[in-house]
Amino acid sequence: MFSRWLSRFVRRHSIGLAVVAILVAVYLTWYVPTFGYGGQLFGTLLSALLQLLFLMLLVVMQFVAIFWFMGRARVYWLAPEECGLTFEDYRGNRSVLEFAQRTVTLLRGVSRFKDMGGEVPRGLLLVGPPGTGKSYLAQAIAGEAQVPFCYASAPSFQNMFFGVGNLQIMGLYRKARRMAQEYGACIIFIDEIDAIGMSRSSGANGLGGGLFGGSSGMLNQLLLELDPPNVESGWSQRLLRQMGLRRGKAERANVFTLAATNLPEVLDPALLRPGRFDHKITVDAPDMDGRLDLLRYYLGKVKHAPDFPLQRAAAETIGFTPVMIKHVINQAVVVAHFEDRDEMNHRDFTEAREMWEWGLRQPIRAMSQEDRRRLAYHEAGHAVARYLLSSTKDRLVKVTIIRHGEALGFAAWKPIEERYTASEQELRAELKTMLASRAAEEIFLDMKLSGVLDDLRRATQLAGALVGAWGMEGSLYSALAFPGIGPSAQDAASKRMIERLLNQSMDSVKRLLEEHREFVQAVAEALMANDELTGDEVEEIARRLGVRAPVEESFQFSPAGAAARLSLPAASPLRSQAQGREGEEHQD
Repeated sequence: MFSRWLSRFVRRHSIGLAVVAILVAVYLTWYVPTFGYGGQLFGTLLSALLQLLFLMLLVVMQFVAIFWFMGRARVYWLAPEECGLTFEDYRGNRSVLEFAQRTVTLLRGVSRFKDMGGEVPRGLLLVGPPGTGKSYLAQAIAGEAQVPFCYASAPSFQNMFFGVGNLQIMGLYRKARRMAQEYGACIIFIDEIDAIGMSRSSGANGLGGGLFGGSSGMLNQLLLELDPPNVESGWSQRLLRQMGLRRGKAERANVFTLAATNLPEVLDPALLRPGRFDHKITVDAPDMDGRLDLLRYYLGKVKHAPDFPLQRAAAETIGFTPVMIKHVINQAVVVAHFEDRDEMNHRDFTEAREMWEWGLRQPIRAMSQEDRRRLAYHEAGHAVARYLLSSTKDRLVKVTIIRHGEALGFAAWKPIEERYTASEQELRAELKTMLASRAAEEIFLDMKLSGVLDDLRRATQLAGALVGAWGMEGSLYSALAFPGIGPSAQDAASKRMIERLLNQSMDSVKRLLEEHREFVQAVAEALMANDELTGDEVEEIARRLGVRAPVEESFQFSPAGAAARLSLPAASPLRSQAQGREGEEHQD
């Protein structure tokens, strides 16, 4: 009993006891040596001992100072009134916003919810491509709930010294629990959580020990902090419990963890279980209604023409994320400013959008006529094939032989509306369009050019997916079922099937271009004369030659649609169908 009391007394009064010990040591050092030879000898020995202890203490203090400095997490803390964002500022995804509102309701009414016997969720994982507004949503949740908000980047926890990241995570949650006791709740947002949350079974977490280690230790610490045992987090509560004045169940602080990642498939399963991240929400690019909402919101912040066509702008930005739309509107204001105008209009919006999608327009004025002719027939092959093979859901929007970014020329098309699936007929039409450049070179130039490098790469990928992923070439066997074991594009059998499909597509598109020689030559000559053509101008050439128009005549963006320049960023032929095939662009 006495030993327990003594240890408790030392822990409580450790600072005071240290001060007394220092005073006694000073007294013995300076006053005892004055009492004879024995006192001087004792003082000398004591002085040497104290100097040795001082040097040891100095070394320890240096290490403590270094680890204290490195162990402080590099995070941003925002008071409830500092966030400045609410749900009125989050636009483009109504379903996600409704779920966020339910989360805020729980954070506000914790006591009432607990009285019903429920447990407040501890975590929410936001998954989605870059720029979809995951960080923005986290700040809006904190601002709406009026609780402290902490922004932390997971890579900032990584350190060359093993264990420092653990200290940072411990300190972060310790402070969050204190803030939660003061405000009722606290929100921690960890961006790019895959940096420390990778699966431990993958071997990518760096499981080495010693002074230099990987992020496995940080993951273990994070798992503990997300779902800790019921312990007292304040020193006063711990003191009262040790004195026997506080009994019963310890109250857990209401710390809510939000996290975001672009790579949910690499996260450790222990991180995703209920009780840590209770929900996983996909935040994807907005649909038509979401883009209209975003355009209204961001256009309301800038001066723009009263007749700005919102519907047309929303149709032109299929697949754009909120950050992309915000960027394009801001760049449109820049274009208007440097043209000495006070308002942004749709032409400025179109110029800014095309620069974002295709890069800066950089004509090569010294290009020879022979190179221009080669480029013209190359791109005319793409354009004509797409025009003739497209369904009523696609529209050719532009073909050019002017350099944009790294592309010497391209033909671009886009869907008229969002598409989330693709049929075999549509995929085969896309494959033929990719090969149409080489077909046009062989038919009209009697040569093969190096500009088909990207076309052949993408065509081979698409053919491989048709053969071994989508079951559209006579076999239902999927090479994706056994990654690393199943047949690949390098296998002899798979290669023969892919090559046969590519050759069949090439023969088919060659026949198509041969049947419409006059159409291809007219488009190529117009390109050499004008450098670029819009989709409407290609349609005009087709009507003049009596070629059928595949796109429904009822579709019009606006009465002025004849001169529209529509586009969409490039899309890989192997994109997930869940994301939709937003459009294609061939760069050579």
